[in-house]
Amino acid sequence: MTDDAPLILWFRRDLRLADNPVVTAAAESGRPVIPVFVHDDVAANTPAAPRWRWGLGVERFAAALEEMGSRLVLRAGPAAEVLAALAGETGAADVWWSRLYDADARERDDDVSDALGKDGIGAKAWPGHLLFEPWTVQTKSGGPYKVYTPMWNSVRDRDVPTPEAAPKSLRAPETWPESDALADWTMGAAMDRGAAVVAPHLVIGEAAARGRLETFVAERMEDYDRMRDRPGVEGTSGLSENLTYGEVGPRTVWHAALAGRDLDELGKGAGTFVKEIVWREFAYHLLHHFPALPEKSWRAGWERFPWREDNEDAEAWRRGRTGMPFVDAAMREMHVTGRMHNRARMIVASYLTKHLMTHWRIGHDFFVSHLVDWDVANNALGWQWAAGCGPDASPYFRVFNPESQLEKFDPKGAYAGRWIAEGQEEPPEKALAFYEAVPRSWDLSPEDDYPDPIVGASEGRERALEAYKARDF
Repeated sequence: MTDDAPLILWFRRDLRLADNPVVTAAAESGRPVIPVFVHDDVAANTPAAPRWRWGLGVERFAAALEEMGSRLVLRAGPAAEVLAALAGETGAADVWWSRLYDADARERDDDVSDALGKDGIGAKAWPGHLLFEPWTVQTKSGGPYKVYTPMWNSVRDRDVPTPEAAPKSLRAPETWPESDALADWTMGAAMDRGAAVVAPHLVIGEAAARGRLETFVAERMEDYDRMRDRPGVEGTSGLSENLTYGEVGPRTVWHAALAGRDLDELGKGAGTFVKEIVWREFAYHLLHHFPALPEKSWRAGWERFPWREDNEDAEAWRRGRTGMPFVDAAMREMHVTGRMHNRARMIVASYLTKHLMTHWRIGHDFFVSHLVDWDVANNALGWQWAAGCGPDASPYFRVFNPESQLEKFDPKGAYAGRWIAEGQEEPPEKALAFYEAVPRSWDLSPEDDYPDPIVGASEGRERALEAYKARDF
């Protein structure tokens, strides 16, 4: 009976049918399959923007399952209790899921495995979120890589399996269990009026993600090495939004970039892009081996560095009112779109941690709340890298100049002009949308005068370097 007993597929951040090993295996098993999404503490405690976007992804994924004759069962509560109870209701003999790597997810998955095991129910975690499982990539001495380039050299010639196509169907159980209503979870409540502003900028679901990938490969990838640092043009893939919810798989992205070619046959654009895919791997491998990465400075001693805690300057930074156009444009882009250009992320992080001498966790946590493409590993690594306390952050004393960076990467002022309304007779729609997205309590208006810099580019750099010289570690 176990061979034909229902199989529960527990979906989290793998909201796709293709390039998803657990889905392929379930379809090939021939058993009745019950897909489920659990709104547990991990989901409930996810901050505003990513929780809202996650809910939209779940909604779209449920629709995709309906189209193939299946459905997504929604349940709320502690995952271990919910899944054990659902197995009891349905007679399921096994629960499968795609593996995640952060500390909360790993603890939750252990609890689920323990609870299911006590009831005699099988539990299995599958790969799919990464190209390579973290424990399979090691230095010659047996430890994890702590610098990106040696890791890249280690994995660049590894085989990446061709992704599986989506199954044509999943066998349905004789009776479907009851499901919660997604709307009852109010996953977008904390977005308030910002949801209406950000929504037009989203690309939701597996089909849309694949379309985004195809467009990038066909139209922009070959110039990626030159255009990815220019925030005023559309030069990146935009796939961070879809990768974080698993609406597209990393193997799919990898093979789309290679298009059957060897790495040595790629042009500079495609070659740079595949290295960025492996940078994502690097972040997750570090998170697996150093689970405190989102909370604690990675380099020994940096917990004693005299960063300021929250302060008025940091509040001006949050509001896009530092007087530094590159910084302010980037922060406003995030408020309006839920995303931020990668070059801009480096600039705003450097400015907060070095020019404003504010702790990287202040910025890290603000990003967590406001990015629809928030990714636990990449956000943590990015902030620690910019602050100088993280892995591969050499030289730690690098201080980005937001003025010269803007001149270099936005010489015609397209980026700043798109997002900063003050001083423009007819501000563009996106610049004005910022005032609709932010809290009314900020009392901001496009008629305001643009602020003077909180701290000048040179002055802030010198202050940061003095603090680095004075450090006692």
